[in-house]
Amino acid sequence: MSKLRKEYDLAKLNQRAAEFLPGLLGIEATALAENLVTCRMPLKKSHFAPNGFVHGGAVVALADTTCGYATFSHLPAGAESFTTIELKSNHLATVREGAIVCKATPQHLGRSTQVWDATVSDETTGRTIALFRCTQMILWPKAGG
Repeated sequence: MSKLRKEYDLAKLNQRAAEFLPGLLGIEATALAENLVTCRMPLKKSHFAPNGFVHGGAVVALADTTCGYATFSHLPAGAESFTTIELKSNHLATVREGAIVCKATPQHLGRSTQVWDATVSDETTGRTIALFRCTQMILWPKAGG
């Protein structure tokens, strides 16, 4: 079973993502512990659809990023990286302002796959706006490489 890798901390996760999609969206990892990662995303106009509600893609990006940080920080010893091979989201509500937060917890931490569940909520009210599950494939160094 994978354990939290001590060489990663919040600063390293946030710094690593600064110039990539999570950084562009303003996603910030806020908690990192054994079997738990949380992130938040302050909402800007660019996170919204033309109907005035937060865009479903922005919600999924927050959830997938949070689960990605969780996987990365819980890789089995010797694993090189990971990639998302399946994801699903159920959108239950929406928000019009503020920030949204995501909490990811593992359901399976294996040597070839990990499964993470995440809940996305309105930071102010705590109301759940989406439920998310993803499966991550663990990537190992290639033989002879």
